[in-house]
Amino acid sequence: MGRWRDGSGVLVVGSEGGEVRVPLEIASSYRARTRGLLGRESVEGALLLTPANSVHTFRMRMPIDVAYLDRRLRVIAVRTMRPGRLGLPRVRARHVVEAEAGVMEGWGLRVGARVEAVV
Repeated sequence: MGRWRDGSGVLVVGSEGGEVRVPLEIASSYRARTRGLLGRESVEGALLLTPANSVHTFRMRMPIDVAYLDRRLRVIAVRTMRPGRLGLPRVRARHVVEAEAGVMEGWGLRVGARVEAVV
């Protein structure tokens, strides 16, 4: 795993039907994490915020799916958030993945799933 830098990669989600590979944007700097998905009309793939244990959707233009990951990149919670909401911090969360609302279920991204970020 190690420490990531701002940039792009691939989010690999393991599921019963095999692997799902999703384009991934990585936001590890304070500036990139703060900007996140604000002001975007859509997102291609997913955004990984690291380190992070909570998110908000103030000034967002779309609802999003949010997956909270522990230090081993195992999903500990998944929520769909409408714009203008404040998510509660997750104590065990170290990373957060954001994507357009509704897509994570199709990727097999659910509680207990393990993901990998390939850069």
